[in-house]
Amino acid sequence: MSDPMRPPVSPHHPHWASVCSDPSPSRASLRTAVVWEVLQDALDRRVKATGRHSLDVLDTGGGSGNFAVPVARLGHRVTVVDPSPNALFALGRRAAEAGVADRVSGVQGDAHGLFDVVERGGYDAVLCHGVLEYVDDPAEGVRNAVAALRSEGVLSLLAAGLGGAVLARALAGHFTEARQALQSPDGRWGSGDPMPRRFTADQLTALVEGAGLRVGAVHGVRVFADLVPGVLVDTEPGALDALLNLEAAAAELPAFHSVATQLHVLGETPGAAED
Repeated sequence: MSDPMRPPVSPHHPHWASVCSDPSPSRASLRTAVVWEVLQDALDRRVKATGRHSLDVLDTGGGSGNFAVPVARLGHRVTVVDPSPNALFALGRRAAEAGVADRVSGVQGDAHGLFDVVERGGYDAVLCHGVLEYVDDPAEGVRNAVAALRSEGVLSLLAAGLGGAVLARALAGHFTEARQALQSPDGRWGSGDPMPRRFTADQLTALVEGAGLRVGAVHGVRVFADLVPGVLVDTEPGALDALLNLEAAAAELPAFHSVATQLHVLGETPGAAED
């Protein structure tokens, strides 16, 4: 589901170009480029709507700052909530090295007790990346994230996709595990599966809408990246850039959501959706 008034992720967009213009882009960019494109666009729209150059952003489960630090480099104030002291220490070091220590703060906590450590209704944007897979109640996790938003705000939700795991197990020859993941309520392929829970696009959009938000966009993340042999990407000239562009082209097409390793949903409060 996407907003027809909102431009799709495009390899020709200037934000995307900034990702691909790195003279030596890394494979890690395959994990973040699509999400970063959508998130930066959403933040830019909130800046324009609010008339403020600096937004208040909450990153739940933000760890060492993979998104928090780049968001802070845009000039925004970011609060990271994470249960790991080690991750928060790494966050502080990364923020200092990037010169944004004054705009990034880390507090120890989790999605369940979110308002023990942060303000309810105090943020223009909330990032909930890689959190729902691990919480006991995903619906409560989304409700808490939404409750942290101001009356006009956006939610960036990123979670593990069911289809990507099923496809990966099947291509590896683990057909029984692939079927088990497909049929399991939690999308797990067995007791050795390190991922506690996976989602379909419909499940994630239902959680977002159930929390009172409008779904602005859904994107598949790492549709092809986890299936392509690393040696091909690392040794074939231009392969990484071409794969990045392919990921961008497929990200918003519903047909590819069912095989993506991760799914990204952008939710908007009713007020923000009208901007």
